[in-house]
Amino acid sequence: MTDLNFFFKKYTYNLNNSITNINLKNLRIASKLMLDVIKKGNTIYVCGNGGSAAIANHYVCDFLKYFRQRSNFTPKIVSLSNNIETITAIANDIDYKYIFKYQLESLYKKGDILLIISSSGNSENIKEVLKFTNKKNIKTIGFSGFKGGYLNKNSSISLHVKAMNYGISEDSHHILMHIILQYLIESVKK
Repeated sequence: MTDLNFFFKKYTYNLNNSITNINLKNLRIASKLMLDVIKKGNTIYVCGNGGSAAIANHYVCDFLKYFRQRSNFTPKIVSLSNNIETITAIANDIDYKYIFKYQLESLYKKGDILLIISSSGNSENIKEVLKFTNKKNIKTIGFSGFKGGYLNKNSSISLHVKAMNYGISEDSHHILMHIILQYLIESVKK
């Protein structure tokens, strides 16, 4: 059996390495874009699959409540990963690869943005929503891991974490969410 102390140190070392090597210029641009959208009263949409869906839903919790409590703004943030009835209806009646695109086609208004979270960056539903956003000139912020995939290459602003491990990739995306949240709060404190 692997020694827990060794494993812990190795995991946290790799996590620290992944998160500290993020493109800070892109992180700054993404943060500014999100704040601009919030200030204008537009909507931030967010989506992801599996663990990334959980992170997407956590965005809603923290931005809707935590950000609002600590600022004079009322962010509008909606997770396209959250409505299981809609997701399964689209998947069953149309195709699973359209679960995010189909929702965004109905909900999007000019000035809204989409945050996409995907460790591989290559899920078919991620590719389809990106094709739609790029065709309609909708700004996207892509949080990717591993080699970044399609998401890293095709999002307006890429926040790629070089991690070849799902846990480290997802942990990094979660940390980035909290960094952006707390940085924006610090920037607009009541």
